[in-house]
Amino acid sequence: MVTMKVTERSTDVEVEVLDPRTAAEPEGWRGFLRRARLRPVWEYEVLRREAWMAKNPAVLAVLRRGEEIVGAFTVMVCRSWRAGDFAPLSVRRGRFRPRWAEAYLWQLSGYPAVALDERLDGVERREAVRRFERALCARLGPGLLGVIYRAMNPELLPALEGRGRMSREIDPAAVLANEYSTVDDWERALGDETRKTLRDLREDEDLRTEAASARQDLDCHELAVLLNAHRTRQDERAWAGGQRSRFGGLHMDTRSPIAPSYLDALVRRPDVITRTYRDGSGRLLGFGTVFDADDGCALHQWAALPSARGGRKGLYVDFYARGVEHMITQGRPELTAGRAMLENKAAFGFGTRSLVSVAVPRPVLGR
Repeated sequence: MVTMKVTERSTDVEVEVLDPRTAAEPEGWRGFLRRARLRPVWEYEVLRREAWMAKNPAVLAVLRRGEEIVGAFTVMVCRSWRAGDFAPLSVRRGRFRPRWAEAYLWQLSGYPAVALDERLDGVERREAVRRFERALCARLGPGLLGVIYRAMNPELLPALEGRGRMSREIDPAAVLANEYSTVDDWERALGDETRKTLRDLREDEDLRTEAASARQDLDCHELAVLLNAHRTRQDERAWAGGQRSRFGGLHMDTRSPIAPSYLDALVRRPDVITRTYRDGSGRLLGFGTVFDADDGCALHQWAALPSARGGRKGLYVDFYARGVEHMITQGRPELTAGRAMLENKAAFGFGTRSLVSVAVPRPVLGR
């Protein structure tokens, strides 16, 4: 497969659109990840594995000023919801076929798929977005119907909004600020029901849990099977409950199943803590991952076996509690926990952070 690069040049900014499956890691990418404090889902090898296993593979747009990277967009190139094949190899052969693009960090709900250098002012940010859109149009061709920026932080809105662009608030992200001196301070604020569930789980002699970073002992196929089944049940509940992550009443879920190789790239990392739960026979009952960084940690994946199949009811309570304990003991400023089950998370003290989505039809892209 021939890698196609599309650039838009100016004296200030150059935009390059890359296919992570075939293009080499951009020079300076790791330095940008550190400066922008981006989570592990932005690591290039993680992006590569995600794209190879996706129905709607993501491309990576990199913005440079001179030799320095000053921005990035990760964008799914979406076809029909009914598409059955994975990782379509060629954009060129379908440049007139209708498709749309989603700037969406679906693997880490609650964080935007747009990262712009904090040194860029408002005018520069707006121009950077327009340059990205023009480069994406050049890459994907006349079949591109538009771009949806999903789950964006409100501070990005001035750069994304404009004439002919539609924005709306969606389900917020759960965020717990670390205002506790000790774990006991936090536990004293818990309700009786949460305390009881937590106590019962920790007194269950047939329940074993283990957590560590950079784990080498895990079967990622086992994890992926559990996670995909859990996600299917969760998505069905969210849709039935009227989740607002949609436009015009459409259930626009363009995500793909989680591949074992994708999880493998994450759980081996030193900044990813994986906690597993098993019964006395060694059967996997649940697992979760936590992204850990000095500027905050994030509850990432979570999956559990339903109680009807031998799982433990409310097992997530222990996982969330241990995430909060980690935040407090390690002195992290906050803990984020995605966009689902907000009422349940409120029982742990989580508040919310607003998120918005912006839809940009083709006629106004780049304008």
